[in-house]
Amino acid sequence: MYSFNYHYVRSTEEASTLFSSCESAAYLSGGMTLIPTLKQRLDYPTDVIDLRGIDALEGIDNENGFVRVGSRTCHAGVANNAPINALAELAGGIGDFQVRNCGTIGGSIANNDPAADYPAALLGLGATVHTNDRTISADDFFVDLFETSLELGEIVTAVSFPTPQRAAYMKFPNPASRYAIVGVFVAELQSGVRVAVTGAGSCAFRATAFEEALQSDFQPDAIAGIAVDHSAFNSDIHASQEFRGHLVTEMAKRAVAKIS
Repeated sequence: MYSFNYHYVRSTEEASTLFSSCESAAYLSGGMTLIPTLKQRLDYPTDVIDLRGIDALEGIDNENGFVRVGSRTCHAGVANNAPINALAELAGGIGDFQVRNCGTIGGSIANNDPAADYPAALLGLGATVHTNDRTISADDFFVDLFETSLELGEIVTAVSFPTPQRAAYMKFPNPASRYAIVGVFVAELQSGVRVAVTGAGSCAFRATAFEEALQSDFQPDAIAGIAVDHSAFNSDIHASQEFRGHLVTEMAKRAVAKIS
């Protein structure tokens, strides 16, 4: 670690104003990414702005067919209170007990780790990301490896999405970290079927060929024969591109079977 200025704020307005006045600032939410990054000296902010005092960023609301989750809601809070079983189960499978009680949904999506679970859920549910300045469709939010459409200093305040008719998430987890080697979120909404994949590529993406097949026949067999182009998938010590391609289909089939 190294020296930096620490700030504890009570509102997004205070946080945003402070951020713009600092030479090089970073927001702290749950700290599950930022703190290890600081420890390893991979980032050197002059100022750390702690968002944990902003109560308005926490909590889950479920009204008029829409769910809204505050960005400071921890994974355990989502697991215990989300009105959508698939989202609750997803949150309950993140990391370990300590991570689930510290890490937040806003911090996770802002970091956009390629193996994180929430990006698949947001894409699969057709979610909207709310910030202190605007709203962003989940389809436009996740750009590339650790990259989102957030502007410098912009703060994620909440995510919202329509309640699905049915949804499920299945992942093949790394046995140590529980990050998704591949995870697939399948949801049937009033607007149609959405299928989103995480862990396979540089960031989460929608499997449109699966969506089209399931729209007319919501059964595992409907997607069993669809070829998955794995040429741009990740390849590492945990899984090859080919194996990840196989897992995309297999996890999608299991998610569909769970709710069909």
